[in-house]
Amino acid sequence: MTITKKLHDLGQSLWLDNITREILDDGTLRRYIDTLSVTGLTSNPTIFDEAIGKTAVYDKSIRQKAASGLSGEDLFIEIALEDLRRAADLFKPEFDRTQGLDGWVSMEVSPLLASDTQGTIKSALRIHNQAKRPNLYVKIPGTPEGVPAIEAAIFAGVPVNVTLLFSREQYLAVADAYMRGIERRIAAGLDPRINSVASVFVSRWDRSVAEKAPKELVNRLGIAIMQRTYRAHCELIAGKRWRDLEAKGARKQRMLWASTGTKDPSAPADLYVAALAAPDTIDTMPEKTLLAFAEKGHIDGVMRTDGGDCESVLAKFAAAGIDVEALASQLQKDGAASFVKSWAELMKRITDKSAALASA
Repeated sequence: MTITKKLHDLGQSLWLDNITREILDDGTLRRYIDTLSVTGLTSNPTIFDEAIGKTAVYDKSIRQKAASGLSGEDLFIEIALEDLRRAADLFKPEFDRTQGLDGWVSMEVSPLLASDTQGTIKSALRIHNQAKRPNLYVKIPGTPEGVPAIEAAIFAGVPVNVTLLFSREQYLAVADAYMRGIERRIAAGLDPRINSVASVFVSRWDRSVAEKAPKELVNRLGIAIMQRTYRAHCELIAGKRWRDLEAKGARKQRMLWASTGTKDPSAPADLYVAALAAPDTIDTMPEKTLLAFAEKGHIDGVMRTDGGDCESVLAKFAAAGIDVEALASQLQKDGAASFVKSWAELMKRITDKSAALASA
């Protein structure tokens, strides 16, 4: 049995943190599904910017859409959805087999809307309707401004992948928004079965403290934060509020471990993958991490629902002068700023390519 199949059989979904038209055209994604137990994928502006910029495979679509009058964000959304619809169709058998638990792809709302709740809701509804696929998540950042948009999107029936979460507190805020959206649907007599995942980022923690952490604590902060967050998740779904919603047909908002590729070249490639193996969760891996794990990965066991030694590890970071609450807020702000930068670069790429192709 392959290590990826073993992880899948343990109950964790393996998603690819990448999409390009090339891996759709040449059968690579199909192969990952068949041989590496990949059952979903995520995307972001940086991934699309690199895919569009480094190859010519999108040129025909860009030329055609630009000629029809599309430009900028409108053009990009349709190009991205062309890829994501194809990927969603590849994952549809898994989506059907698991009755909607697995087999998803994700598309992000514009990060320029991060502080615009109403704009985010409008964009999420647009992408959901334009995609025309039941297994496409709309990604909404779990920032303070994004929280009410998450609730509204869930109430409107839009499946949401909440992104840019870094801490227990940020996770609990969006879990509450998810449940409020479901509660509002139940009160309105609507179907409570709206899927969602909460994406918590791992490796950026360790990268942010690489120069500050004592040697014995190197590459331990991200895992400790995930353990703390997972414990909070387990406590939440064991509570009466969630159990009452579940009894009425609601579906659990699954935990998704994001940014699981190691940034430290001296660390094992599967450092985070091995540490975050847990039933009924998702690990979304960059292609490099997925292949490294498939080749030489291991699983030591499953995550403990009580958080293991996370609090003692976090106490050591506190003693070293690292304020994890302040850092979580900063990481979220930095992440949002990074997405805005990537989005601006992507829009410029689209504009430049459209102009060049039109004059060619």
